[in-house]
Amino acid sequence: MKVNKIIAVKLLLSLVIMVGFTSCSKKSDSKGGSKATGWKVNDKKGGFQYASKFKKQATGPGLVMVEGGTFTMGKVQDDVMHDWNNTPNQQHVMSFYMDETEVTNMMYMEYLDWLKRVFPPDQDNYKNIYEGASPDTLVWRNRLGYNETMTNNYLRHPAYAEYPVVGVNWIQATEFAKWRTDRVNEKILEEQRYLKKDSKVTDVSADKVFSTEAYLASPSTAMGGDDKIVLKKGQKSSAKAAAGSTNTQGNSPKNNYAQRSSGLILPEYRLPTEAEWEYAAAADVGQREYNAYKGQKKYPWSGDYTRSGKRQVRGDQLANFKQGKGDYGGIAGWSDDGADITNKVKSYPPNDFGLYDMAGNVAEWVADVYRPIVDDEANDFNYYRGNVYMKDKIGEDGKIELVTSETQKFDTLSNGKVISRNLPGQIAQVPVDEKETYLRQNFDKSDNRNFRDGDKQSTRYFKFGASEEGNEKGQLTDSQRMYDSPKHNVSTDSLGSMIRKYDHSNKRTTLVNDDVRVYKGGSWRDRAYWLDPAQRRYFPQDISTDYIGFRCAMSRVGPKADKKKRAKN
Repeated sequence: MKVNKIIAVKLLLSLVIMVGFTSCSKKSDSKGGSKATGWKVNDKKGGFQYASKFKKQATGPGLVMVEGGTFTMGKVQDDVMHDWNNTPNQQHVMSFYMDETEVTNMMYMEYLDWLKRVFPPDQDNYKNIYEGASPDTLVWRNRLGYNETMTNNYLRHPAYAEYPVVGVNWIQATEFAKWRTDRVNEKILEEQRYLKKDSKVTDVSADKVFSTEAYLASPSTAMGGDDKIVLKKGQKSSAKAAAGSTNTQGNSPKNNYAQRSSGLILPEYRLPTEAEWEYAAAADVGQREYNAYKGQKKYPWSGDYTRSGKRQVRGDQLANFKQGKGDYGGIAGWSDDGADITNKVKSYPPNDFGLYDMAGNVAEWVADVYRPIVDDEANDFNYYRGNVYMKDKIGEDGKIELVTSETQKFDTLSNGKVISRNLPGQIAQVPVDEKETYLRQNFDKSDNRNFRDGDKQSTRYFKFGASEEGNEKGQLTDSQRMYDSPKHNVSTDSLGSMIRKYDHSNKRTTLVNDDVRVYKGGSWRDRAYWLDPAQRRYFPQDISTDYIGFRCAMSRVGPKADKKKRAKN
């Protein structure tokens, strides 16, 4: 007994000594500084600053984590249309974040309110910003239907606050995502005291607008270059500091603006790619056993039926869709899908990723340009067709060029709607050129929307702008275009009057061009056939409807997942 006690004491002492050595070694490692140079990292006197305490990417407002993986894209179970644009192919998508619900009227109204406050539409140089971002409420009208109630109330009435926004075209959806990126990062930097408190409300104006990319490129010129708003780490944002108090910097390091390496700034909100959307909607993770899927889902939920089999809600529809001719919501008083047009988000159960309304309610824009094929031979990782690579515009002084109210650009869409291409405070963008593309193997031009779709432009040595390949402006003739779609043209004359030129040619063979985008998921106007996540359709990017909405996504940086995987979860 005595011997056992002695052994136990010795073991305890040896354990204490081991822990002591381990802690000492860790302490000495941290004091050793950089593994590359031995220099001290994050020295207050200056030098290399790095977010060494960074743990993981924060989840942005409204988002849900979707762990990436492999899946079969395409493969519609009931292909009554006999389409060949759903050919099954194996794809892999990286982990990403996606909006838990579709973007709602209330969310979009916040965007419109901000635009109206910052860029007053009663000023001539700003009037097209607000109008260009506003949804088209006339999409509800029908020649033989009375829908004026939705035309007048759907966007703005609080009864529809949590309903998905519609009447938004693809371009407006992408602009909303850009705006959302800046507002979320603006709040983060304010909380971390890199921006003056409440400046997003009290100091914001047309010449003092926060842009994430502008801040990262040149913090001192962001927010109109006002150093009372854009603070250095440790600088106070109090009224005393704003009045010009000295000694506002204290002992803070010299590299004291937030940078991408700070780990604070989130990646951009954007539209999901088609592959991401389909992967997230199918949520095959709910049918996983070890490292294999047990079959392909027909809908975002398990099973081959649209009605719930659970005892409490048996017979209820699991999505909002058109159930038959003249049947948008079942018989009055019967528990059905509970809606005639759209419905409040989260009205139906989520899928296995925790995402709501990935079938029904409204169809959703995705980022991709439509083509009848998904070219998995060229790429089977994060597939996306639509890359147009741009770079920051550098002025004559060698500095980045920010957009101002004088240099802001507007585009006139095919339907005559005028929309802002950029906003004051953002960095002006230009296409990449030979400086970035020369001798590269992975891309060789700025616009890659029609890469490998069979046309002449897909060849590596096609010369854009060369007279022998097109006209003097480098535009292709009808005989050279892969997709012979109509070419409508809208322009303005010297008086600002709109000139519409409609293409009346009877030789057009398709509506597919570089400006049609994919939309996914069935809507309240669609039959159950379109609820299959693999279904894909297209629509002009500058036209809106009463049945297409959208949700945002965000790329994930860092590890694929937060938790270690076991053999079976």
